[in-house]
Amino acid sequence: MTYKVLLADDERIIVEGISSVINWSSLNTELVATARNGIDAYEKISTCKPDIVISDIKMPGMDGIALAKKVHEDFPSTSFILLSGFGEFEYARKAMLYGVKNYLLKPCNEEKITAALQDIIKELEAKKQQQEKFLLLEENLEKIQPFMKAQLLSELFTGTGDKTDFSRYEHLFAITDRMQQVMLVLIEMEGDVTYEHLSSIVETASDFLPNLVLHTVIGKHAILIMDTETGIEESKNKIIAMQRELTFRHCVEMTVALSGPAPVETVKTLYNLALEYIGHKFYVGIGKIITNTDIYPQTAQKCSTKFVMDEQPVCLMIKAGSEDEAHKELDNLFERMGRERLGIHQTKSYCIQLYKTIIQTVDKQKQLDLHAGTAELLAMKTVQQMKEYLDTVATLLAEKNKARLKSKQSSVISKVIDIIETHFANPELSLKNVANEMLYMNPDYLGKLFKQETGERFSAYLTKWRIEKAIAYITDVEDVKMVTLADQIGFGDNPQYFSQVFKKYTGYTPSEYRKTLNEI
Repeated sequence: MTYKVLLADDERIIVEGISSVINWSSLNTELVATARNGIDAYEKISTCKPDIVISDIKMPGMDGIALAKKVHEDFPSTSFILLSGFGEFEYARKAMLYGVKNYLLKPCNEEKITAALQDIIKELEAKKQQQEKFLLLEENLEKIQPFMKAQLLSELFTGTGDKTDFSRYEHLFAITDRMQQVMLVLIEMEGDVTYEHLSSIVETASDFLPNLVLHTVIGKHAILIMDTETGIEESKNKIIAMQRELTFRHCVEMTVALSGPAPVETVKTLYNLALEYIGHKFYVGIGKIITNTDIYPQTAQKCSTKFVMDEQPVCLMIKAGSEDEAHKELDNLFERMGRERLGIHQTKSYCIQLYKTIIQTVDKQKQLDLHAGTAELLAMKTVQQMKEYLDTVATLLAEKNKARLKSKQSSVISKVIDIIETHFANPELSLKNVANEMLYMNPDYLGKLFKQETGERFSAYLTKWRIEKAIAYITDVEDVKMVTLADQIGFGDNPQYFSQVFKKYTGYTPSEYRKTLNEI
């Protein structure tokens, strides 16, 4: 390596003399610039970045001491040799504070300047060797850092590491300030996962989490520790983006548990919390990011009494063929179970109990076909999967019961229509009369069934039928009297009312309608 030298002196003869008498190349140096005053010297130093500056103390614009001070502040690695007069000896010694390595009294010969340069070059060479050793050490350290970090986490999680040990690690990784508050991210993937796969997950995650400071793999979990320097919300947003990308890249669902922020000394507690959180994916769902708010939601209110499974409201809606109402009842039931956060086995037991009760709403043969569903429920990993399964079964059975009831209802309404067509001439014929005296049913319920099936109220259907019969009479019988006609179709002895109703339906009175027939 060739070291660059700058020479500054306000006397031209000295600049030219030193420039010519020193054998620069033999010293492995190069004279890159000269200057005649302190200001010019500083500008050239800023541009050339010399390793060594030889400067007179007394110069116009900026003296040698001021130049040495300014260069020491801006370019601290630059070495100085000062040239001074006899009376400036004590003054020159102050310059040692500013990185001045040697001072020579004027006049000085070639040997003294050469010797001073050799001293500085020797020192620079020693520094260079030390830096190379340090770089090599740093390179080796960088290679083993992942293993050391993993060891650190292992000690912290198992509780074998103490504060002294951790402080040593902090100094080694230069992360003391960054790790005052940390968050712990625990990643759990679905299916069979190898250590190599989890390690790959960690590597991918580091691309999304620049504030990641430590990471390791423990069992089936990838563990990441990140500082909160960028803010908690920003850190959470990065975790969301990371999970999305990891799921896309590795084509597998993964659930993330997030604990913290908390002091780094409590990382063992954060790890145990994350393990607890990941266990709640049964309730929260696979592929979610689970935090303490999912485990201890602020709005959650525990039931004041012990949870009791009441499956009857759901079953009643299924039997009635009311699919939407059955789903509402299931929602209410699972919401109650969710508030209680019952154990996984207890929740599955309740779901099996509910399933067995639900399938009893259909015939025995269909129940046998559905019994295999209990094994499917037991194999499910989340409460949401179990709810969706029960929702599907409830829909299937409610639709079957609805079709069965509709068929039964159609039979009843057919009887009502037969009664209307047979007894329409009876002025006493009414919904209440048919329900109470002929079909022995609740009149209101029968009225709802009739409208649901025909789209019309009983009274409107009966009146329309009577008017259609009246039209047939008027068309077929030439001399039928209105009094007689009104009585024959069920209007009794009220021909005037019959005429009003007839006109409402046809736009004509019975007499006017007959005239229109004669004109055709």
